Amino acid sequence: MGAVFFYHLTRQPLEVTLPVLLNKARAAGWRVVVRGRDADILDWLDEKLWLGPEDGFLAHGRAGGEFDARQPILLSESADPAPNNAECIMSVGGADISAVEVNEADRACILFDGHDDKATDHARAQWKSLTEAGCAAQYWSEEGGKWEMKAESAASA
Repeated sequence: MGAVFFYHLTRQPLEVTLPVLLNKARAAGWRVVVRGRDADILDWLDEKLWLGPEDGFLAHGRAGGEFDARQPILLSESADPAPNNAECIMSVGGADISAVEVNEADRACILFDGHDDKATDHARAQWKSLTEAGCAAQYWSEEGGKWEMKAESAASA
């Protein structure tokens, strides 16, 4: 049974925070799907990941190619984590993650822009929905300059 971690981005932008989390997920041995709702944002992230530092390169692909199943990190608009057998699902741009997915994954992460009221409201609604469904959840904020867990909800039956 997995857990969902909410990352409230207030200091570092998505293109800085996402690679850090992807590296941690890969270090745990997880395959990852980065789920977004907007193809343009995923294309932009794809480019940012390709342009990262050579010593920090994150092998990844954009969903829809013939090698999706082999990608350690797959950027996708689909709600299906199966193309690369992802153990970790990361939501960007308000993409939804279901309680079933949280419980089946090793980890789910929801990254949201703390400077965008709509994104913050959507993340709050996701927290409420997922915790009411019994999912374990943690809320992380970088407000104080470093990442700190600010809230936690244990899994319930």
